[in-house]
Amino acid sequence: MRLHCMAILLAGAVFGQSYQPSEANLKAREWFQNARFGMFIHWGAYSVLGDGEWVMNNRKMTVAEYEKLPPQFNPTEYNPAEWVALAKAAGMKYITITSKHHDGFAMWGTKQNQWNIVDGTPYKKDVLKALADECHRQGIKLFFYHSELDWHSPDYYPRGRTGQTSGRPESGDFNRYLEFMDNQLRELLTGYGDIAGIWFDGWWDKPDADWHLDRTYRLIHSLQPAALIGNNHHRRPFPGEDFQMFEKDLPGQKTAEFNATSEVGQLPLETCDTINNAWGYNKADKHFKSTARLIQYLARAAGYNANFLLNVGPMPSGKMQPEFVERLRGVGKWIERNGESIYGTHGGPLGPTSWGATTQRPGKIYLHVMDYDGDRLALSKLPPVKSAKVLTSGAPVAVTQIQDGIVLRLPEARDDADTVVVLETK
Repeated sequence: MRLHCMAILLAGAVFGQSYQPSEANLKAREWFQNARFGMFIHWGAYSVLGDGEWVMNNRKMTVAEYEKLPPQFNPTEYNPAEWVALAKAAGMKYITITSKHHDGFAMWGTKQNQWNIVDGTPYKKDVLKALADECHRQGIKLFFYHSELDWHSPDYYPRGRTGQTSGRPESGDFNRYLEFMDNQLRELLTGYGDIAGIWFDGWWDKPDADWHLDRTYRLIHSLQPAALIGNNHHRRPFPGEDFQMFEKDLPGQKTAEFNATSEVGQLPLETCDTINNAWGYNKADKHFKSTARLIQYLARAAGYNANFLLNVGPMPSGKMQPEFVERLRGVGKWIERNGESIYGTHGGPLGPTSWGATTQRPGKIYLHVMDYDGDRLALSKLPPVKSAKVLTSGAPVAVTQIQDGIVLRLPEARDDADTVVVLETK
C-alpha cells in the first residue's frame, strides 16, 4: 500500500510540473476571478421524486427501481431563455449545470449509452444543447458539473462509500469506466461550443482509487484550452486544476464537516451554497434563506476573494420554484446598486468580521456593513483615507482620524442586508 501511494504521489508531481496553463486559460482565470457570482443548477431524473439528488442512495433504490424515473421525466415547461434571463437579472455571470450526477443519468444525448434524457425520457430533447445555445446568445458563460461517481454503471467497481444498495453485480472494470467518463467529457467539450469549465464531484467516494486525473485533465485542456477545471474533492487543489472550490463553506473556514482542509491556495476561489437546504428539487424543504442572507453571503465570499455559486433545483416540469425566483431577483436589485463593490474586486485589507466584510480595487476600499447597530465604526490597519461616502447615494460619511486608524460616522438609514461605504484612499 505504501509503494502504491508513493507511485500515485510521484505521478501527480510529474503531472503538476508538466501542466503549464495556456494564455487562454490564464485569461479565463482572470475573468472567473472578476465574475464573482454564478448560478448552480441541480436537475435530473431524480427531480421526479422531489426528494433531492441523493434519493437513489438515501432510499436504497436499486438500479431497476431507479430506472422507472426517466419515463416519468418530461420537462415540457423547460425554457432555457427564461433560465438564462433569470441568472442575468440576479447579476450572475455564469451558469454551472449538472451534466451527470451520481445517478449516472446524462442530461444530454450521449452516444456512450442509453441512460440519458434523449433516449430514456418522453421529452427526447438535449436540454444541455438548448441551454448552451441560449448562454452563448445572451452572453453567459457555461460550466458543466460532472460526477466522477456513478451509481448506475456496472463498471464503477469496486464500490465506493456510497451506492452500496444499487443491486449491481459485484464485478466491473474501473479503467473501462474511466474511459467511458472521458468519452462523455469529449462529447461535452466538442458538441456544445465554448465551455467555460468542468466542475467535478465524487472523487471523495473512492479517495484511494487511481482516477487517472492527469489523463482526464489533459483531455479537457487539449480540447478547450481556456476551460477551467475544478474538483469538489474537499482537499488542496490537485495538479492540473484551475480553481479551488469550497462546498457550503467560505474559503478556509472548514465549518462543513466534509471539507478536509482549510488550506487556501493561489488559484481563483469559489464557494457554493443552496437557497433552501437542498441541491436537487425537494418539495418538502421550505427552509428558504432570506434575500438579505444571500446578499450577505455574496459579500462575505467576495471579502474572502471568492466567487459565490448559488444553487437552484428546478422542478421536474422545468420551471423554477417561485421562492427561488423571488430571491434571485431581490439579490439582483441589490447588485444593480452595489455591483461596483463586488465585480472585479479582491478581498479587502480587513478580513471578514462580525460586522461585515471588505473588498477593494485600486484607490478604493468597500466596507460591507451588515450586522452593526452603532453609528460609529472604528477601523485600523488601513491605508490613508481621503474621503468616505455611501455607494448607492453618494452621501458623504464623516471620517475622524484617530491613533492607528479612523472612525466613521455611519448613516442612520441603512440597507437591511448590506450598506456599502466607499473609502477613497491616497
